[in-house]
Amino acid sequence: MNSIDDAPGLALKTFRFSDVDEFRSAIRGLNFEFTPFVRSISSEQTVLSLPGCDVNVTRAFPRVVDAQLVEDCTAIGFTMDDLDVPIRFNGSQRARQAIVIGSSGAAYTTIEEVQRQIASVVFRPEVTDRGWPAATSTFKIYETTALGLNRLREVVREVLAVAAEPVEAAAMPLKTAAMRESLLGAVDEVFENLVPARWILRANDERNFKIFQDIRALLSDDLSQPIYSEEIARKLGFSVRTMHDVVRRYRGMSLHRYLRVHRLWLVRRRLLAGAESVKAVALAFGFWHLSDFSRGYRDQFGETPSQTLERGRRR
Repeated sequence: MNSIDDAPGLALKTFRFSDVDEFRSAIRGLNFEFTPFVRSISSEQTVLSLPGCDVNVTRAFPRVVDAQLVEDCTAIGFTMDDLDVPIRFNGSQRARQAIVIGSSGAAYTTIEEVQRQIASVVFRPEVTDRGWPAATSTFKIYETTALGLNRLREVVREVLAVAAEPVEAAAMPLKTAAMRESLLGAVDEVFENLVPARWILRANDERNFKIFQDIRALLSDDLSQPIYSEEIARKLGFSVRTMHDVVRRYRGMSLHRYLRVHRLWLVRRRLLAGAESVKAVALAFGFWHLSDFSRGYRDQFGETPSQTLERGRRR
């Protein structure tokens, strides 16, 4: 990772990542987990910290993301590009112009199948007095006009460009306050011009999202144990069919395929930390068929587990 401080006056930073194993989110106030779909990346994240808000633009990579806001903030998210390939957000997949909003403690999940440019603006404290849609336990997504979304994108680009310019200390408070106000105004405009759309009902379904979160929490407790659908369904109090449908909706794949990808990623992180042996780590995460594990690992990451372990021990 390389960090470049471009502006002497404002807290503008750019982080670049070429190694998926070293990627981390620089967004403050967001508890963030991801599972990559690719072996190598060329990712960049630009973060501007202003009094009362942070502006973030990320050139992301194919991955699954699970995230949750901390308390006392409001986050607005949107794409900065117009690719036809949609992002699956909270179980709904659309390529239309959209904006998402979350407040203190809100969670979301996304599946990004291709490299995208994604922006977020995180306001502190939580925004409660501007008539924006409420979003508490989960992020909400809304369809908006191209005009409103493009205006918000342009304000973000202008704010980042101006932040890279030198500024006198005396002018700093006025400049940063004006930037925040412009961002608030652009978000106001987006929410004043929402487009009625039936598809958002599925994405904003809190009941099924909670079921998914409960499944994810239960499975995250100990991924090294055998997974039996009937036992999971019994513990959570719903049918096996409901469980499979919910996982496919929010993950875009079967339960067992997702868990296998996630387990392989956990093994990789353990190997890079310098584990005792490949066999011990594989068994610790439930891979008892070692030749099948090695083959799947190589297909997923482009190298053998032993090569990863050797690289981890050299760090």
